[in-house]
Amino acid sequence: MAEQYDLVVIGGGFGGYSAAIRAHQLGQKVALVEEAEMGGTCLNRGCIPTKALLKSTQVLKEIRQSQSFGLKLTGDVVPDFKAIQARKTKIIQQLQQGIQFLMKKNKITVYHGHATILGTSIFSPEPDTVRVETTTGDVEISAPHLLVATGSRPRSLPNVTIDEDKILSSTGVLALSQLPKSMAIVGGGVIGVELAAILNELGVTVTIIEYTGQLLPNENAQVAQQLLKQFKKQGIQVHLNTAVQTIDTDAQQQVVHAKKDQEVIDVQAERVLMAVGRQPNLEELGLDAAGVQYTKAGITVDQHYQTNIKNIYAIGDVIPTLQLAHVAIKEGLLAVEHMVNGAAPSLNYEQVPRCVYTAPEIASVGRVDGQVTEATKAQTGQFNFQANGKAMIEGATAGQVKIFADKATDDLVGMSIMGAHATDMIGEGAVALYLNASPAEIAETVHPHPTLVEAVMEAAADVYQQAINQ
Repeated sequence: MAEQYDLVVIGGGFGGYSAAIRAHQLGQKVALVEEAEMGGTCLNRGCIPTKALLKSTQVLKEIRQSQSFGLKLTGDVVPDFKAIQARKTKIIQQLQQGIQFLMKKNKITVYHGHATILGTSIFSPEPDTVRVETTTGDVEISAPHLLVATGSRPRSLPNVTIDEDKILSSTGVLALSQLPKSMAIVGGGVIGVELAAILNELGVTVTIIEYTGQLLPNENAQVAQQLLKQFKKQGIQVHLNTAVQTIDTDAQQQVVHAKKDQEVIDVQAERVLMAVGRQPNLEELGLDAAGVQYTKAGITVDQHYQTNIKNIYAIGDVIPTLQLAHVAIKEGLLAVEHMVNGAAPSLNYEQVPRCVYTAPEIASVGRVDGQVTEATKAQTGQFNFQANGKAMIEGATAGQVKIFADKATDDLVGMSIMGAHATDMIGEGAVALYLNASPAEIAETVHPHPTLVEAVMEAAADVYQQAINQ
């Protein structure tokens, strides 16, 4: 007979394990099934390892620029990639141990194996049983509610096969034991530009091939253009409006054949990174047997993350919303609140911060350039980090804060930041949007000096042409 729980969570990524903890807090008996490592993509093959590598490159860059801070170093600073990778692995392991501790603390039973939702039967009018294929045999567990949080994986182009040897995904790049001399990156979205920044700083010759007319196609054009200029300064070559046709591979050099208008462009590199997005993990979950509706974009859910089968919910990258770890976490918390309490607020995705960890960093929230509609008729304020004292001290004067407000209501509708620590500062914009604040309220709030976040205050004041330091 199947072991009985109140909730079975399928997937132990950030969204899945956070939902499991919240369910325990609400008095539920919870089981969680994970077939790989706890922490999912973000911890093991995405956010955390990428940012760990990025920190090493940031330190390397600061050391190389130490003379501008009045410091003289003797000898060359050479990156030790094996040591960098070892530091990354140690961080991942520590966080994995932390999740395991949280599972025990919150009395969540963890099953390691592949989960399949079983269909209905005469004994079960709703699909409520999950078969888990473990190394020691199959186990069946059952609950009134199921939550699918199986995440996503890298996608490729129809005519390109990722072999994690010559043609890599982000997973393969993060697992490299040694760096190639050159890398062609297909795709100039978030994953592509972040890894381009890291590899370039470590001495890899990087070329980005982007199908659309700008880097970061979902970001505003002004920021994308600034990033392009920064990349060119750093020696990163970028081909925009360029479509990859085929990739020829051999032992030493790979050749990416692409087209820009009618011009044929061939890019040679030791390795190729495919960074053209991610696709949801839908296969072999038993969705068809359970009657759950889905498309190639993901599982279909309502505003409470409930599928057409009312006792099955889905969150994170497996549904067609923003593919961000902090989004998956919030979706998981809201889904559990709805299934337990019968009610929960809906997530306003316009209030979700979007972050890109390049150099300089890029972050935005709400509606910004290229996303502000005519109905909004936004007025804007801007403050450049060139006029910020802390940015001068940090040697990080590139970029700006830009604020967007509705002319009719004076409400804040968006904030865009490009500069050092932009991903930390964007939280102020998210809070302001959530509280329905106006730029005037941000400007009137006393900000500490000297700090980078003063630029947010000044940009808010600039909406009314009242900025002090520009």
